[in-house]
Amino acid sequence: MKGSVPDMRVGLTFDDVLLVPKFSDVKSRKEANIRTRFSRRIELGIPIVSANMDTVTESGMAIAMARLGGIGVIHRFLTVGEQVNEVLKVKRSEGVVIEDPITLDPDRTVGEAWDIIREREIGGIVIVDERRKVLGLLTRRDITLEDDTQRKVREVMTPSKDLITAKKGVTLDQAKRILHENKIEKLPLVDAKGNLAGLITSKDIMKRRQFPSATKDAKGRLRVAAAVA
Repeated sequence: MKGSVPDMRVGLTFDDVLLVPKFSDVKSRKEANIRTRFSRRIELGIPIVSANMDTVTESGMAIAMARLGGIGVIHRFLTVGEQVNEVLKVKRSEGVVIEDPITLDPDRTVGEAWDIIREREIGGIVIVDERRKVLGLLTRRDITLEDDTQRKVREVMTPSKDLITAKKGVTLDQAKRILHENKIEKLPLVDAKGNLAGLITSKDIMKRRQFPSATKDAKGRLRVAAAVA
């Protein structure tokens, strides 16, 4: 109507709200449903989103938020490559199957492998040839006490002849059994030609139990948002 007051929504901060304890009909936390939507297609377990500020959200915060059921928004005060790398850190932090695990050529050095492990914040690297045939596995444990950073990766990795692998398409229960029975932490997946097809880790399986309400995509990876403007 002409001259009417526009409908202004109320905005509140933490200091504007005081919660007073009172009697509740809710008898158990399991009865309370606080799920909400971040968008039409993305549901959150808790209604919390971390701000896209350079002092608030990068990969570490985004991982923590998604594990607890919320979501983090990576800030835009980065180069495109840096922002993509932050998103990849979140996506690769856990999942049912890591479809595109970090790989390395066997003739690269231990020093180069360390740089990748630290930068990507991962526990190991699958060693492959130019056709992505699995040649071995290099973990933090293999190089933690290695003083010669110029040694070739092939000299310190666990070679394929001693490596436990599984066929592409293995179920999660089958993977858990293989990891447990062989007392290993990483299980490379290979296709019929022996080429790398993915990676399953015991760490990711444990996180699924620890964070059952995590915000994940259809492939079981943590969800993350990124600011573009």
